[in-house]
Amino acid sequence: MIDTGGTPYLAFLVPGILAQSVLFIAIFNGISIIWERDLGIVHKFLASPTPRAALVLGKALGGGVRALVQAVVVLLLAVLLGVQLSWKPLALCGAVALVLLGAMVFSSFSLSIACIVKTRERFMGVGQVLTMPLFFASNAIYPTSLMPSWLRTLSHVNPLTYQIDGLRSLLLPAGPAAHIGLSTDYGVLTLALAGLVAVAARLYPNIVR
Repeated sequence: MIDTGGTPYLAFLVPGILAQSVLFIAIFNGISIIWERDLGIVHKFLASPTPRAALVLGKALGGGVRALVQAVVVLLLAVLLGVQLSWKPLALCGAVALVLLGAMVFSSFSLSIACIVKTRERFMGVGQVLTMPLFFASNAIYPTSLMPSWLRTLSHVNPLTYQIDGLRSLLLPAGPAAHIGLSTDYGVLTLALAGLVAVAARLYPNIVR
């Protein structure tokens, strides 16, 4: 029996599945830059005066918008399964912001990987290797309190953990399973996004070398 703090396990699982769908979309977003390089589009971007960080943020935001569509599908399925969710406008706006932030974080990470590996085959292999460890080293399917100490440490540096924690705070009516705090959740994701955008912007020209 998994202790979820009084929250039905299916309800506890919904934010984790939602974040998983966002992760799986965002982590493969970087392949688009490889296609754009092969079509000669990246060369034109690099020749323009547009800041590299703006190019990365634009790609990351595009991944975030696509993730929102997937998020709507997951929430509709949760409703069909009878999961009780909070539909307060402020909570929904906060959840949308978390979905966008999380998707942008992993999209920026994905772009950095694409700029390093440079080929579709290598990128797909690396992406598939990374998705499941990121997912299982988070609080998606069980609370961090049940993890061994080494896995709990990994979960605390995993941005996905903070996205899921925030989604549980906002989408579950009682929210007892969330314990990190919304300010920390948003803060960690924002800092992770800033750091990964800086890294991806620096690596961006490597894609054409």
